[in-house]
Amino acid sequence: MKFQIINGPNLNLIGKREKDIYGEISMEDYLNLLKDHFRDMSMGYSQSNREGEIIDKVQQSGKESDGLIINAGGYTHTSVSIRDAIAAIDIPVVEVHISHIYQRESFRHTSLLAPVCEGSIVGFGLDGYRLALEALRLIHAQRSKR
Repeated sequence: MKFQIINGPNLNLIGKREKDIYGEISMEDYLNLLKDHFRDMSMGYSQSNREGEIIDKVQQSGKESDGLIINAGGYTHTSVSIRDAIAAIDIPVVEVHISHIYQRESFRHTSLLAPVCEGSIVGFGLDGYRLALEALRLIHAQRSKR
């Protein structure tokens, strides 16, 4: 099984910015922990501050991966184009947010992506990515039985 993780704007600063919200471990270090934990899975990772690059990566993931985890950062609340890219691919997608977006500013309470994703995981810190991988594993197993 091959899964892709895509992070959006400013998430390259995980472990450096707003540590009270995003934690102190870098995404690179956390990915190494995930790869160690999920040895039976292949994981790709990308991060971009540019909307078009995220769209390209979503489309590519739809062709090359069994599932996708996306944390589109601020684009979650503004990007119809990323939403449309997710809707256009035929793999399960789980939306992740490190912070609890519903406990933050009101403009963060609406996700344009959630309606085209299998589910959303919010507020569990970096552990949301692990939970999303577990969910994708379950979805993959259920679809394989069909």
